[in-house]
Amino acid sequence: VYKRQINKEDIMQNLENKKRMETWKVQSSDEKGFHKVITPDTCECQEAQMFRLNLSAGESYTLESKELELHPVLLAGKAKLSGHASLDQDMEKFDSCYIPGNDKLTITAKEDCIFYIAGAKYEGIGEPHFRKFDITLPIGDVHQIHGEGVGQREVMFTLAPQDSASKLICGLTWSGEGAWTSWPPHQHEKDLEEVYCYFDMPLPKFGFHISYLKSGEVEDIVTHTVHSGTMVQAPCGYHPTVASPGSRNAYLWVLAAFRPESRRYDLAINDPVFDK
Repeated sequence: VYKRQINKEDIMQNLENKKRMETWKVQSSDEKGFHKVITPDTCECQEAQMFRLNLSAGESYTLESKELELHPVLLAGKAKLSGHASLDQDMEKFDSCYIPGNDKLTITAKEDCIFYIAGAKYEGIGEPHFRKFDITLPIGDVHQIHGEGVGQREVMFTLAPQDSASKLICGLTWSGEGAWTSWPPHQHEKDLEEVYCYFDMPLPKFGFHISYLKSGEVEDIVTHTVHSGTMVQAPCGYHPTVASPGSRNAYLWVLAAFRPESRRYDLAINDPVFDK
């Protein structure tokens, strides 16, 4: 039977932990233009970075990676990529691409567009990459079903482990209606940071993103209300999510490894009190 002894020091530490975890939620901007959402100078995550690009139809933006590898994913609208020898592509919803460090490409909106753009420090590994979204792909390396029962969810990799990159692994996840994702709760704090970036959940639809630091200590959770545009960091600890009745949680998850050799998808550790 799980038991926990609570004393004054525990209570004070619990309050500090909650204050810390409450800062992990950021609401990204709906305003037009390029927005820094999660970067090391303003957020706890130091490896995983997130940006948002909102373009009106006909507008263009040149994305320059500099010291980062960048992974844009189109969450709304249609666009055209140009100015890059390997990425002359038309983009539709859920298409994605990757550019390594010291690279650039121009994005032109054919319709009003929303891009979520993942970033991490480029370590010399990574080749330009484009992935066309195709939900009809058979279950395999890119299209996967995870979990079971109320925890079953559909996953589509946008930047898979087998794709060439330095630190990033990314994908899209959809929960069942009113159901859980990432259950049982997991953490990978020794190897990777993660950010969950929610989309297609316009208010009043909502879900909950849960953060807690130690196995089984669910009295200490912080519950973040999430909807379209919400991004929640997981620099450490456990982070399950659940959708409200009548809603499905939908998010781009971004994993960023501390080291290129930790750029793996099999390093998650389930909370042992639930992993039965």
